[in-house]
Amino acid sequence: MVVKVFFPTSCSAADSGLLVGRWIAEQSSAVVLAVLHFPFVPGQVKQYLTDVRLASGLGLAVLGSWSNSAEEKREELEQFLEDLRIIFCHEPWLQIRREKSTKFWSCQAIRSQQESAAEEIKVILIYHDQRKVMLSLLHPPESHLAAGDHRTEPLSTGGASELAAVFNTVAQSRVLFMTDKYDEGPVRLTHWQSEGVEGSILVELLKQASGPVCMFLTFLLSLLSAVCKSRVLQMWPLSFLWSKLSTCEQLGHRLHQLRLLCSSKKAQDQIQFTRKANILVSFLLDIVLGVLLLSWLYSKNRIGQLADTLIPMADYVAQELQDLLQWLMGVPAGLKMNRALDQVLGRFFQYHIHLWISYIHLMSPFIEMILWYIGLSTCLGFTMALSIFSDVIALLTFHIYCFYVYGARLYCLKIYGLSSLWRLFRGKKWNVLRQRVDSCSYDLDQLFIGTLLFTILLFLLPTTALYYLVFTLLRLVVVLVQGLIHLLVDMINSLPLYSLALRLCRSYRLAAGVKFRVLEQQTGKPLRLLMQINPLSYGRVVQLYSLPTSSSYPKDSWGSLLKKLFLGELIYPWRQKDNKQD
Repeated sequence: MVVKVFFPTSCSAADSGLLVGRWIAEQSSAVVLAVLHFPFVPGQVKQYLTDVRLASGLGLAVLGSWSNSAEEKREELEQFLEDLRIIFCHEPWLQIRREKSTKFWSCQAIRSQQESAAEEIKVILIYHDQRKVMLSLLHPPESHLAAGDHRTEPLSTGGASELAAVFNTVAQSRVLFMTDKYDEGPVRLTHWQSEGVEGSILVELLKQASGPVCMFLTFLLSLLSAVCKSRVLQMWPLSFLWSKLSTCEQLGHRLHQLRLLCSSKKAQDQIQFTRKANILVSFLLDIVLGVLLLSWLYSKNRIGQLADTLIPMADYVAQELQDLLQWLMGVPAGLKMNRALDQVLGRFFQYHIHLWISYIHLMSPFIEMILWYIGLSTCLGFTMALSIFSDVIALLTFHIYCFYVYGARLYCLKIYGLSSLWRLFRGKKWNVLRQRVDSCSYDLDQLFIGTLLFTILLFLLPTTALYYLVFTLLRLVVVLVQGLIHLLVDMINSLPLYSLALRLCRSYRLAAGVKFRVLEQQTGKPLRLLMQINPLSYGRVVQLYSLPTSSSYPKDSWGSLLKKLFLGELIYPWRQKDNKQD
């Protein structure tokens, strides 16, 4: 039988006493948590351990004795510690001795005479940094996670992992470690925090004041959320605008995060605490970047300079679009277009450009004031400024969106008309009820009219397809710019900055596993190992601790996207309710 003893390095120089810890019978392992020193009263020790069991939920007990050879009266002390085995009955009883003259330790696991005669017990002594083990969170191996599963739960103690049992034992015994500095208590212990924690009046006052402040902020946020969900704002078309504006989407996401941060409910475990810390750091970074952008905008009258360049830029874009339409109304790339349809479409789009430029010049006296108020919103965060910028781009390019919709609808109508007429020539028709193509017989008049319409649509298709291609490319450029902005917003919202800072500064806090290094090995002596923590890689940290975002972008495949472009179906940068995804 092999018994593994996990011994904290902070107790290596402790005075002689008793080993307090937990025995894991399923794995034949003993986790030593502290060394209890004399003088003590056995009854007080048992009562103290009972109180710690109730507070931590762990079955703590006296596992054995610890003897330091540097002390005087060694024989009397060892005899005294041997007699304590009768009072604190534990099987097996561990006896660890540190010899002064040699670097090897003596470690024995003693059982009753009947059991000890049946089999020999070998001991493996494993050293570990108690503080790092207590503060770290052991993650499951990457092979244990399913594809797309971003859980951050630690390994359960009921499983086959012995390391998880050791880590959770040390983490749940926090009550044993967190003692006040000037509180002597009934017993004297040695562990990684033997000096205790010094209390602070300011910290206690902040703890007492944080509860009412969080409740007040939660009430204000709940009131604001109730106003946003009122029936007036849920009416069409306001509900449609609120669901499509990036600013409202980002504002709702931040309100949800603030409600989570201001909740008076304490984090139950380290996972929830890490999640709240990631949200807090992301929110603070967002505010800091927003304030820096605000100070940059309002220095040296940059708002006025931006307003002065906006009108010439709009005129330049309109002139370029007019030149493009003139090129399309002529002989673009040497193509022979339908003259009548080409002129109708070109003048139709030119009229829209004229209306848009007239609207921009009508709003020109108020643009600087509008930009001044929009700039104030950057104090709400850099992501809020980016969301507003995305909505402004959508508003300034609304005429391009209209051109795209007109061209796509006209092109889609002709594509579906040609496909229907092509089925007519083959004696087929589309069955709407059964959603399939069935056979059908047509008379001569129907075939004549179908041939005439097919010919007309076929010869008008190149002109329509050219306008659709040009305006689709312009629309895709706008969508690409908005997509890059939304990608930056999602990166700021989802990046786990606190977890990455932990990985950089205190890598042991996020453990992916452990490695063992052999310290000494000699015949007749226990094997001594040093347990060291392997940190998570940066990629796994981002994968496991990424914050959820409120993005609702469509998850179309490339095949589905190309099919929509070929058939003339509208492509939106948001998800549609009845949109079938591949």
